[in-house]
Amino acid sequence: MKRRTFLKKTTLATLASSPLLPFTSQAQEKEFIIDIHQHLAFHERNDAVLLKHQNTMGIGKTVLLPAGSPVKRPSTRNGGANGLAAKVSGNEPAAALAAKHPDSYIYFCNEVPDLPETKSVIEKWLKKDARGIGEQKFHLEIDSKEMQLIYQIAREFDVPVLMHIQHNTYNLGFERLHKMLEKYPTVNFIGHAQTWWGNVDKNHDQKTMYPKGKVTPGGLTDKLLADYPNIYGDLSAGSGHNAFKRDEEQGAAFLHRHQDKLCLGTDCADTVGEGGKCSGAQQIAIVRKLVPEADVRKKIFSTNAQKIIRF
Repeated sequence: MKRRTFLKKTTLATLASSPLLPFTSQAQEKEFIIDIHQHLAFHERNDAVLLKHQNTMGIGKTVLLPAGSPVKRPSTRNGGANGLAAKVSGNEPAAALAAKHPDSYIYFCNEVPDLPETKSVIEKWLKKDARGIGEQKFHLEIDSKEMQLIYQIAREFDVPVLMHIQHNTYNLGFERLHKMLEKYPTVNFIGHAQTWWGNVDKNHDQKTMYPKGKVTPGGLTDKLLADYPNIYGDLSAGSGHNAFKRDEEQGAAFLHRHQDKLCLGTDCADTVGEGGKCSGAQQIAIVRKLVPEADVRKKIFSTNAQKIIRF
């Protein structure tokens, strides 16, 4: 093994095996963190609690992701996906809170893709200063005409699309996403959720939502981030945290390998913003553990998001 390769592997292994130490408050104050994935009324959490939660985590700016219209149809799993399956509120409350606290929040807009009014609803909110589309979390094929309508609107308004990718549940056909990346090269797609993060592993079983054990590099997510300039990763939720916690050595390597394509998101519904029950705080902590270089961490915490989202 070449000396440089040996040193790199040794460094990553050391980082992965080291204890998860608390970050100093002084260092936290110097780091500007953008959270690209939060929700209003998330499992009935109120706005004041959310604001305190984000402040406790040390978030400088939060992207609010609303739900689409509550309807019962196959695309919403007969209503089961209404409120993003988590009682999340819609476009109007997100826009209102962002207007009330412009220093803390911006918002995306959303709508169920296969409604007659989808195009007009999303265009209305984009014209009112929504900065993206999502979280798109619907039971539709990832390359269906309904989903392609979303990509076409994103292309027209030059905004990103954040997608919840979950096998046989939301945004079906992940293995065909590359065709959409090729067809819509000017649209920035942001991948998130169980199937997106499970596929950091080349040997991933698509039916497993929270896989455990060692990761073999070269999974579909790994390849998409490497091969396509218009796909980014949202680190949020238990699925994001699991992808790095399950194999910290490979997690560190992944974070460094894709340091220009990853954005910090939290997507946590707790009310505190710290401790073991807050997946957002845990994700921030593991990024700090596995990425000791401040310049690399800055990309993941803020500048990557600033490349693709208008703040």
